Amino acid sequence: MDLGIKGKSALVCAASKGLGKGCALALGREGVNLVITARGKEALEATAEEIRQSTGAKVIAVAGDITTAEGRAAALAACPHPDILVNNAGGPPPGDFRNWTREDWLKALDANMLTPIELIKATVDGMIARKFGRIVNITSGAVKMPIPELGLSNGARTGLTGFVAGIARQTVQHNVTINGLLPGPFDTDRLRGNLAFNAQKLGKTAAELAQARAQANPAKRFGSIEEFGAACAFLCSAHAGYITGQNLLMDGGAFPGTL
Repeated sequence: MDLGIKGKSALVCAASKGLGKGCALALGREGVNLVITARGKEALEATAEEIRQSTGAKVIAVAGDITTAEGRAAALAACPHPDILVNNAGGPPPGDFRNWTREDWLKALDANMLTPIELIKATVDGMIARKFGRIVNITSGAVKMPIPELGLSNGARTGLTGFVAGIARQTVQHNVTINGLLPGPFDTDRLRGNLAFNAQKLGKTAAELAQARAQANPAKRFGSIEEFGAACAFLCSAHAGYITGQNLLMDGGAFPGTL
């Protein structure tokens, strides 16, 4: 299927690895011009070159922390009028809520709620004026089924989801959609870090927990970043103009719900 977005411009955040990289690769294959961001310059440049070589897409790498005003300004200077915005940022660390301070909560909110809102605010009116816009927020399956040790992430990402539920109904008449992609267990550094955290608590190895968790999933495996990227690319496509305010859960069927 031709997704109808060749020649469009996209800003993809936290794209040097993991789910953000998967999204950038998928959009690059569709002929989208990319600006990708991440904090680590070396890894980001390597990913940019990989995307150029594998897809032929134009890729600009902007190293910086997207959760800061300076990082957002640099990204938007490189991509001032994106047709596609993929919001993504590393999640806050796991832990016990009894140990979290106000500063911990503010950092989580800045990264996983307020930064996406700031980027939406900076780009959505241009999308409305051009009568095309696709915004995808990478959140977490924890929005539907909270993960106890990830309370900081549960709270911040659910706050973003609530905000988007309102604004997405205001922009769709202008062919500007805003949706969430909710990853479950994907084979990423984030997953491996959480497994290591829980393994230490349980006196097991991370490999043992990984095997057990994969087998407990109905798919009997973890997801791949390529699968995630393909879903993102479709939500960003010309064919997805009637999909807005939705939260696509990608978890291999782990969530035990009907809806």
